[in-house]
Amino acid sequence: MKRKVAIVMGSDSDLPVMRDAVKTLRQFEVPFEVRVISAHRTPGAAEAFAKGARENGIAVIIAAAGKAAHLGGVLAAYTTLPVIGVPVKSSTMDGLDSLLSMVQMPKGIPVATVAIDGAQNAALLAVQMLALSDETLSEKLESFKINMEREVMEKDRAVMAEVEKL
Repeated sequence: MKRKVAIVMGSDSDLPVMRDAVKTLRQFEVPFEVRVISAHRTPGAAEAFAKGARENGIAVIIAAAGKAAHLGGVLAAYTTLPVIGVPVKSSTMDGLDSLLSMVQMPKGIPVATVAIDGAQNAALLAVQMLALSDETLSEKLESFKINMEREVMEKDRAVMAEVEKL
């Protein structure tokens, strides 16, 4: 069974942000599953999910949440799998509350945390973790970085040409 990534959201309202993670995992052809599990409203489901994740073929968990944003920490408390937190921008404090809730984890319960609404980087970090033992994924990541470099170089040339016309 090919190892997969779990994208777990605290609410269905997190889906617009997490679409970038879905698209990125599809781009790299990494299998994934998407769930809505609330750390506060369904704590038993969060515990069961985290405890059974490895047996269900999950290798990395991406946990997205806003406001109190405890989902990543709750999942990390019940598994030894890597957990990547995506703080979701909410109406409260522009997502700073979510970010601080994720990065201020106690010793022994790490949650790697990306930028507010940083779903694409969360997916890329998950792909990098999987690529440690998957040469095909490693090669895809290398191509991804080369393509990013080419795009920036093309934009650089276009801007220089535009400035010359001024």
